Amino acid sequence: MASKKLNIAIVGLGFGSEFVDIYRQHSDVGNITLCDRRQSRLRDQKASFGITRLANNLDEVLSDPEIDAVHLSTGIPDHARQTIQVLGAGKHCACAVPMATSISEIQAIIAAVHKSGKKYMMMETQIYSREFLHVNELARQGVFGRVQFLRGAHYQDMENRRPYWAGLPPMWYATHAVAPLLALTQKRAVKVHCFGSGHLREELHKSYENPFPIETAIFSLEGDEPLAMEVSRALFHSARAYTEAFTVYGEDATFEWQQIEEEAPVLFRLSKLGEFPGARRSEAARISLPSFSHLLPAELIQFADGYNGGAYPHLVHEFVRSIVENRRPSIDEVAAANWTAPGICAHDSAIQGGAAVYIPQF
Repeated sequence: MASKKLNIAIVGLGFGSEFVDIYRQHSDVGNITLCDRRQSRLRDQKASFGITRLANNLDEVLSDPEIDAVHLSTGIPDHARQTIQVLGAGKHCACAVPMATSISEIQAIIAAVHKSGKKYMMMETQIYSREFLHVNELARQGVFGRVQFLRGAHYQDMENRRPYWAGLPPMWYATHAVAPLLALTQKRAVKVHCFGSGHLREELHKSYENPFPIETAIFSLEGDEPLAMEVSRALFHSARAYTEAFTVYGEDATFEWQQIEEEAPVLFRLSKLGEFPGARRSEAARISLPSFSHLLPAELIQFADGYNGGAYPHLVHEFVRSIVENRRPSIDEVAAANWTAPGICAHDSAIQGGAAVYIPQF
């Protein structure tokens, strides 16, 4: 691979359009093929970047022997099926989150990766956001001390979006809140109690038989010492501005996501013991976040201040280099399974009124 540039296909040019120019600029990437059922999207991207290799569907991409790898930015219900198709065609696969919407689909993807020998990477943005990269750096430096509790939240309003969103179980798409917490602790969630909350209007129940606009869960993490994380996920009927947030409560310091996205996060540090009962023991300050552009090749630094915490160029670079270097990507099929399965099991728990559900090990 070192002597040959990778030929990449991007399938789905809604969200996928965010990645076109990043792949185009990467020094290890050769030809780019764009694929979408909407001709207007193909025309727009062709006009913007002069890309002439175009496809109308995934079958055209998979039958093209020149394409080495496929980046799927398609609808959630299609992820597992299309991922298995890509791997089965002998091509490397990057896929937007979540990996799948059932445990059986996760297991089928893992089997397809092993059978194909190709790379699979789930393109989880939060793991490469500057917020996570900074907090992870602080954790490695020992700033937090012992981590005592974790919290994640992802609120968004999915009214009037593509039909597959209507009534989607919130926890099926929880990786943006789950992944940074598990990645930070390097642990696996083993058990969950989850509760559905609120009223979801009747016409949204049909596709998935899901009655909940919001779900909130408590997960227990593996390890000798008890450690829990709380995750809340909302898709409908919640008057809250969009946020993908995580908070880390440590014995010596706490990182807390900002309430309003335009503000900066807060770092609390433990100070000396108070002079009297109830005296304040922590100091709080808003912190600025570095861009982490130094982790990128020179040609991708221009994208480091982009959306989702600047994660997109990091994801592209990691996927491409994992193929070039013939190594496992940072978010391989096992990591993806460990970050996707908790949400699937959480929804199962919510349907059962909060009953304990154990999360499989992959």
